[in-house]
Amino acid sequence: MKRTWLLVLALVGGCGLFWDDPYVHVTTSPLNWVEIHYYNATRDPIRRTTVRVTGSGVVETRNGTSRLVSDSFAKNFKSAEWGDVREHRYTVSPEHVQSVFQDIVNAGLFDRDKVGTKTKYPSAGRLLGVRAAIDNKTYSEQVNVFEEDPELAERLYNMVLEFNRPVLGRAPKNAKK
Repeated sequence: MKRTWLLVLALVGGCGLFWDDPYVHVTTSPLNWVEIHYYNATRDPIRRTTVRVTGSGVVETRNGTSRLVSDSFAKNFKSAEWGDVREHRYTVSPEHVQSVFQDIVNAGLFDRDKVGTKTKYPSAGRLLGVRAAIDNKTYSEQVNVFEEDPELAERLYNMVLEFNRPVLGRAPKNAKK
C-alpha cells in the first residue's frame, strides 16, 4: 500500500500530465516558427524548396537544385548544382501567420497518435518534411509526411505553395491597365 501511494505522489507531484492536448489555440508570438522542406525527385536533378515562416510574419524561401536549399552546411561545393539557389525574404501579417499555424495544428501536427500510421500509398518521388515550434510544442519527426499523414501533408504543401510564390500585390497577368 505504501508503494502505491509513493507512485501516485510521484505521478501527481511533478512528472507532468499523462495526456497533453495536441490541439492548442495558437497565439501570435515571434517565438513560433515552422520550417518545411519539399523535394520533387521525379526529375533529375532533384528540385528542392524550403519555406521558413516565423510567428512575427517573416517568411524566408529557398529554391533550387543545390543541397544548400535545405542544408546550410552542405559540403558538395564541386557539384554542378552548387550555385542553383534562389532566396527570398518578405513579411506578412502576424495574424495571417497565426491562422496558418492554427490550421496545421488543427490538421494534427502535434498529434503523436498519428505518427507511425503510414498510408498504403507510397509517395511517388516527392518528400515533405517539417520542423516546428509553436506555443512550447515542437515537432521534428524524420518522416516523409506525404506517407505518414496525407491530410497534414496536404495542408503543409498548400503552405509551401502559398508562401513560395506569393503574388504580393502584383496585378494578375490578364488585368486591364
